[in-house]
Amino acid sequence: MNDSLNGCPFRVGNGYDVHPLGEGIRMWLGGVEIDAPVGFVAHSDGDVAIHALCDALLGCLALGDIGHHFPDNSDEFKGIDSKILLKRVVDLICEKGWAVGNCDITIALQKPKIAAYVPLMRETLAQVMGVSCDCVSIKATTTEKMGFVGRCEGCQVWATALIYRK
Repeated sequence: MNDSLNGCPFRVGNGYDVHPLGEGIRMWLGGVEIDAPVGFVAHSDGDVAIHALCDALLGCLALGDIGHHFPDNSDEFKGIDSKILLKRVVDLICEKGWAVGNCDITIALQKPKIAAYVPLMRETLAQVMGVSCDCVSIKATTTEKMGFVGRCEGCQVWATALIYRK
């Protein structure tokens, strides 16, 4: 089999995740607790941004998705801090001879407004991944009140990541 990417010095992956919102749950997004009356319904802490980022990073090396590595039917991952999952993904990539280059994340959430949290999210994710803050881009948007995000029923996140051979 001819692996045309075997000698390539970089790889790119993308990730997507979505979680519904629920009352009385702490909201974790981009590794930061958001002051909100709702949070994400999930097996872990529900950090939809980190979950999409993990999928993007795993996709870079065709390593499956977050559910494959951290199944949502395992007690080990019940309520787990998603920063731990991200660190494990980054460690896996490093063990295979790669390093994180940069990532770009788009968060679609109608409410609460999260723009003020973006700098802290960038710093937090950069620290977990061991990269500088300027390697982490996060953009917050709404869906202009359209769809399930616009009705404040959930959140969607898209992430793209680039890794490079060490």
